[in-house]
Amino acid sequence: MRIARVTTHHHRTDFTYGASAGGVGGNLHLRAMDTLLVRIETEDGLHGWGEGFGFTLVETTKDAIDRLIGPACIGQDATDIAALMRMLARRFHNFGRNGPVSFALSAIDIALWDIRAKAAGAPLHALLGDAARASVPAYASLLRYGQPDDVARNVTEALSRGYRHIKLHEFDLRCIRAAHLAAPSTPLMLDINCVWNTEHEAAQFCEDVEGLNAAWVEEPIWPPEDIPAIARIRAASPVPIAAGECNGTVEDFCRMFELRAVDVAQPSITKIGGLSAMLEIAELAREAGVRLVPHCPYFGPGLLATLHFLAAMPEAEPIEIYFADLARPAYPALVPRDGAIAVPGAPGLGFEPDL
Repeated sequence: MRIARVTTHHHRTDFTYGASAGGVGGNLHLRAMDTLLVRIETEDGLHGWGEGFGFTLVETTKDAIDRLIGPACIGQDATDIAALMRMLARRFHNFGRNGPVSFALSAIDIALWDIRAKAAGAPLHALLGDAARASVPAYASLLRYGQPDDVARNVTEALSRGYRHIKLHEFDLRCIRAAHLAAPSTPLMLDINCVWNTEHEAAQFCEDVEGLNAAWVEEPIWPPEDIPAIARIRAASPVPIAAGECNGTVEDFCRMFELRAVDVAQPSITKIGGLSAMLEIAELAREAGVRLVPHCPYFGPGLLATLHFLAAMPEAEPIEIYFADLARPAYPALVPRDGAIAVPGAPGLGFEPDL
């Protein structure tokens, strides 16, 4: 089953996320929600969809696929995913082991798994594991507001939609306290996006949020590659530490586990190498006794692939859902209900994107 064509689609839509006047699109300062969709077609007529890490990087990742990765896939065997991904990783390693080329490879891997499941006539999760969950609990991942009133209002709104766990992207303690006051019994995941530059600042923050029902503190220090520093922060922290969304390779997670740097590992399927890498990391995390809760602020095939992965794994973990309402979602039917998201039962990823 040879690959005949690789095409990219930049999906852009307006969105709202509950900010008051003057909001700038959260911690990424987004003005629109951008998703890179990648379609692989085979000579047999099958096709699969993947997603490379996007947002403000969509055009750069798209260029990597259009100019480098896509042409190298033409004529390759779509059924031997491991061999193809190994060849591509070796051929393009000089372009970087983390960044747009890695994100492009992730998209290719996801699309190939979609094709494999379609060829088998089975939903993707059936090829990944035996859990076969019909739905996966979701947590609301709020964009950054920077204003306590906005935070409290949106926490309340998320709970009214059925979510039972909340992620904040706030580092201002006033905002975190406002969330805790609005929902004192709700665990708060605190993604601070590497805001602190010193271990002392990060450790002090962890102490400050200990009494605010913090489920974890995520990415506590800059740069995210400083795994020894993360390990030292974890050793001093009274709350769990999560990290990994910025890792580019499976080997990065090996080092994290060796140094006991994290309580929660967070590989990003659109960055780390797609489903193939996720499955490797899941086994490593299991051996290390570390929770794996994927990073997943996506609306495209990356979200669907993560959903199938979580539906198949023996460990029940929640899926991250960006708390934003899109004017034109790629998958209109993929909507969380009562704090959970249903797993599609059709072959492959289960849905075709609305372009």
